[in-house]
Amino acid sequence: MSTIQRKFEQIRDAGRKGFIPFVTGGDPEIDTSLQIALALAATGADIIELGVPFSDPMADGPTIQRSSQRALDSGTNLKAVLDLIEKFREKSDTPIVLFSYLNPLMQFGFEKLAGIAAQIGIDGILVTDAIDEEAADIAKTLHSKDLDLISLIAPTTTDERLKKVCDNASGFVYAVSRAGVTGARSEKSSAAQILVERARKFTDLPIAVGFGISTREQILDVWEYADAAVVGSAIVAEIEKSDARNAVKNVGAFLNGLLPQFAKAGEEI
Repeated sequence: MSTIQRKFEQIRDAGRKGFIPFVTGGDPEIDTSLQIALALAATGADIIELGVPFSDPMADGPTIQRSSQRALDSGTNLKAVLDLIEKFREKSDTPIVLFSYLNPLMQFGFEKLAGIAAQIGIDGILVTDAIDEEAADIAKTLHSKDLDLISLIAPTTTDERLKKVCDNASGFVYAVSRAGVTGARSEKSSAAQILVERARKFTDLPIAVGFGISTREQILDVWEYADAAVVGSAIVAEIEKSDARNAVKNVGAFLNGLLPQFAKAGEEI
């Protein structure tokens, strides 16, 4: 059983649902990014998604695109993110999912990446633009090192493809709440709930819902039908409004307002 699977078992045993924050590695720069990740862990985040900055993040909206650019401008690359995770693991055992596009991972080499990921304590990898046979090959490589391939599904995914995606997935399945790119939203949508119900026919894995989850009400709504809620753009927006001196404090204040049980982020760092 993988670390991520054990985490979801702990969540279920506690009679609650999961909270998964996303931030871009190296935003606004690598040292502050490490402190933000540690603060997220200190709040009680169940799993942290850490993005690899990429120059063409086509699935991401403007907020996360800008975070990628800030990280790239500060000199962050895949190796720097891996170094960050190694330092993070010295202080926290919160599961980490590396979130990336295919191109930087292919350039680095999947066999090499899987070996390093297992060594430094990465628990899963999400490749946004890997599909079908490509995803199946990546899954085999990761599974050989006891790493999970976290797979994306969307409201536009057909039942035939849902089955293929779920067959390759492990750890949990990431259900995109809407068609389009990432970004905070204010309206409530039934598309995600319908998607989760469809996916349950093809997998027993936990299902997390993300893309546009930005308010307490939206999180509570997701918890009604899914196993975890993913919050990304709303947290990244707080980092964007901050500088290296107050980013950790501001992220903590935002999380305190979002979900009181995740109060006092950063106070233990």
